[in-house]
Amino acid sequence: MTHNDIVRTADICDENPNARVLEVPFRDYAARSHFHGEVVTFATYEDNNGLRKILARGGNGKVLVVDGRASRRRALCGGNIAAEAEQHGWEGLVINGCIRDQHEFRDLNLGVKAIGTTPMRPRHDGIGLEGVVLNFAGIQIRPGEYLYADRDGIIITDQPVHG
Repeated sequence: MTHNDIVRTADICDENPNARVLEVPFRDYAARSHFHGEVVTFATYEDNNGLRKILARGGNGKVLVVDGRASRRRALCGGNIAAEAEQHGWEGLVINGCIRDQHEFRDLNLGVKAIGTTPMRPRHDGIGLEGVVLNFAGIQIRPGEYLYADRDGIIITDQPVHG
């Protein structure tokens, strides 16, 4: 299955009652509203120091889930970082926080879902933690789990469930 194949979250939920739904509405910002992949986690607050390092490792078949504690004061991702995610093969980014320069995301061939936008740049304090269990949107999200996203929403499963 390639990243262009559409996997519907509703179908997965019908067949997998243990799928967990993120209970916060996210907006789409890049070219793809549907994407899926293995979860890589990053927890932070108004600080994106460390994101580029994670993205540079490559993300073929992976989705970076960033818990920014739903802050709307500072963006965690701008167009340059999103373009790097695309260049390094990431399937998508899910950001419990904001992006900026949304006009730069429109044509990127990956999925980017965030709770909103803000023009303020992030801090660079280095407080972010990679590979931790995240708790937001009503569920826990662990590294290595699987994320499916489309226009209906975002779900997490313990392992890949599409075939």
